[in-house]
Parts: sequence; C-alpha cells; structure tokens
Amino acid sequence: MNAPSTDLAPAVQQTTRELLQVRFEFESALHIVPIIAKIERGKLRLEDYRRLLVNLRQQVVDGARWIARAASNIGPEHEELRSMFLRHAVAEHKDYLMLEQDFVACGGMLAEIRSTAKNIGSEALSAWMFQAASRPAPLALIGAMTIIEGLGARVAASWAQVIREQLGLGDDAVSFLRHHGTNDPAHLDALERALDLALSAGTPATEIVRTARIVARLYRLQLEEIDNV
Repeated sequence: MNAPSTDLAPAVQQTTRELLQVRFEFESALHIVPIIAKIERGKLRLEDYRRLLVNLRQQVVDGARWIARAASNIGPEHEELRSMFLRHAVAEHKDYLMLEQDFVACGGMLAEIRSTAKNIGSEALSAWMFQAASRPAPLALIGAMTIIEGLGARVAASWAQVIREQLGLGDDAVSFLRHHGTNDPAHLDALERALDLALSAGTPATEIVRTARIVARLYRLQLEEIDNV
C-alpha cells in the first residue's frame, strides 16, 4: 500500500494516507530500538542476530493462526474478504520454518529456537491479535496487516543485505527477511483492495487506523523486549 491512487474512492484515499502516516511513525520509531540501531549502524554481532531470530519466531508462529481465526469470524456477506484473509494465512503459515532455518544456518541449535518462550512484547502482540481476530467481522485487522506487511515490503530486503554483509553470512541465513522483502509488496497491493471492500462494507476508517496504531506499538514492543521473557 503506497501513495493512494486517484482512481480510488475519496474515503479509501484518505484512509490510505492515514495508514501511511502510521507506518511512517512506526518505522521512524524503530531507529532507536537497540537491536534495529545495531543493524543500521553496522554494530550487529552474530549473537544479536540469533537472538532476533529466536524472539521473532514465537510470534511468527501465531501470525497465520490469528489471520485464520479472523477469517473464521468473517461471514458470507464478506466472502471476498474472507477469501483474502484465508489466502494470506495459507501464504504465511510456514514462515516460522524460515526463521528456524536461518537460526541453524548461523550456528544456532534448532531445539533452542523451538523451545524459547515469547518475550513479553510478543506475548502482548499475539494476545491482542487473537482477541481482535475473535470479534465478529474483524475487518479492521486490515490495519494490522498494513503495518506488518509494510515493514516487510520497505525494509526486510535491505536488512537482509546489511546483516549478510556485516556478519559474513550466506543467503541461507537471511531467508526470512529476503522472502518478505520479495513477497510483501504484492501483499500490500492486495490490502489496498481489501481496504476498499472493508470501507464499502461499513467498517469505520477510525477502527482500521486505530488497529494499525495499536499493532505498530506492540510490534515495536516485541523488538524492544528482546529476551525479556
């Protein structure tokens, strides 16, 4: 989801602009998160990267699950949106396996990444996602997807390249970030259609934007709370 097309309805254009502002604020705030600052300043150590993979994995396992739960609460009156949510869940339900592969490729033990508990930020993010997905017709979660997919589309590929170069790793150790850098732009394009459908169905724009703000803060929290379990 980039700058809104003038072909879109005015309400969709306005909501898109508001979501872009939330994304800008979210990504700007990430610069001061310690783990992200290390990546961007060339200070990342191999152990830092392994801890990032471990801390992301537990929440990524839940990602497709909350999307699927949301789809189960979208009725037949929103059939196209339900199908879009289900396709998204299917596309991402094995993403955590890439994190495991990356962890092993950079010297980690598979048992460790599979057994470590969520950090407190990931607990908050996953818990909020599941309760939001359990509401009737949780179409406002399009705002959440915009934040998460937007991050992947904008910075995942560049982070993968920087991490690979800083640590002397192969592509097999940054597969998760490379995958999202390649695939998330298309997911964002699909979300533009989903936003149009959700607003046309009567979902308040304020709920979609508020959902984006909440998820942006909670996603940042999980990065701030690395290893705080």
